[in-house]
Amino acid sequence: MLRLHGPEGAVDHASLPVGGSLPAHAIWIDLNDPSVEEAERVEAQTGLRVPSRQALSEVESSSRLRRLKQGLSLSTPMITFDQADSQLKPLGFVLTKDRLITVRFHDLRAFAEVEKRIATGDGPCANSTEVFLLLMEELVDSLADALEDMGADLDALSTRIFDFDVRARPGRPGDKPQPRRRDLALRRILRGIGRRGKALGKIRSSLLGLERIVPFVAAECESFTEGEADARFETIRRDIASLDEFETRLSENVQFLLDAALGLISIEQNNVFRVLTVVSVVGVPPTLIASMYGMNFKHMPELDWIYGYPYGLSLITLSALVPIVFFKIKGWF
Repeated sequence: MLRLHGPEGAVDHASLPVGGSLPAHAIWIDLNDPSVEEAERVEAQTGLRVPSRQALSEVESSSRLRRLKQGLSLSTPMITFDQADSQLKPLGFVLTKDRLITVRFHDLRAFAEVEKRIATGDGPCANSTEVFLLLMEELVDSLADALEDMGADLDALSTRIFDFDVRARPGRPGDKPQPRRRDLALRRILRGIGRRGKALGKIRSSLLGLERIVPFVAAECESFTEGEADARFETIRRDIASLDEFETRLSENVQFLLDAALGLISIEQNNVFRVLTVVSVVGVPPTLIASMYGMNFKHMPELDWIYGYPYGLSLITLSALVPIVFFKIKGWF
């Protein structure tokens, strides 16, 4: 999809001839998942090469930050901000003194916000650099919102972990949780931690890309930017640095919650092994007594005793009850 924007807002390009030049006031050319024809049209009308998706996906710094004959070519991975299935997709910029070309492959809230700000006159957008700054500000703001939501989600997960109590019948404190329900709850907690950790890694990659782009553009565009632009570049740089620190703390929190969840799982496993141990210990004395009286010796005193059989059953029962009482006193179950 091809969209044109000028200082006053969107520019209608549907009526423009395919081979004609773009309007002079179209300072921002936005390509959202462009077709080959749209990319070729922009290249023909601007003289600037539109980078392909493969070129924007390269990870080398020399490929992501390049100085062209007419301007700058920039790229960074950008998260989709969809926590259900967040993805990293490339985002590219071609910045010159007169025009800004953006190449993206998914919808971004920051772009929609910049379009609204240009249409309403909220913020300077008289040239390509000012539009680029607006985009940087909104992208950083979107990442900040994503990190704030992530912090709230981690707080909720923390509550679920440290107040872990899944009841078979809610509202009846006497009921003990079913093991299967506890297992399912722990699996959901682990999946939740994993999703947040994966999303944080993608946000980190997006922040790193912007952190490289902003100082590079600020240094390369000194020849055609004013003092106010320099101040905005510095503000964006400080915002990214603060978000980077916040993301580091959230990553540490994710690791802490993961360790806590694994510790909780270990406790659950220990409880299971403890029950199995109690059962096995309780069964050993009766088995020993029954085995002793099951030996096929001819002369056994209890064989001819009229109370031999009740005596044996009583002894077996007593040998089973004694360990049960002992473990009950010790609080093992």
